[in-house]
Amino acid sequence: MAIKITHDTDAPTASIEFMITHPLPDYDLEEVEAPIPRDVDPMLASQGFLDLLDETRTLLDRELSAANLEVAQLTGAICHDKLVHRPGIWLVLRERGGSKEMSPAAMQQVARIAETIRSTFSLS
Repeated sequence: MAIKITHDTDAPTASIEFMITHPLPDYDLEEVEAPIPRDVDPMLASQGFLDLLDETRTLLDRELSAANLEVAQLTGAICHDKLVHRPGIWLVLRERGGSKEMSPAAMQQVARIAETIRSTFSLS
């Protein structure tokens, strides 16, 4: 699993989890596996990972300008992958003006944006 998208049933939001499954040398993330969750914390606190989050935020600003979505949360995450733990990106998008679940059009936008992030930063 490189991307996991979960749509909330009682809110116009969707969460997206991007698991980093291979090294990202451009962000100084050479080691992306840890035997215990606590060992992922230094990866998430590294300058390279913070740079990755900043670049993701910049991409989101550009992609969301034409969408009816806004960023509710963007942070690092500890992802579980079988017997190892990996760093990841946790993103929550909210549909503007929505009251219940996200509209089908917004769901398509979420999927498109998730794929754009995955491919831009080679997350899988």
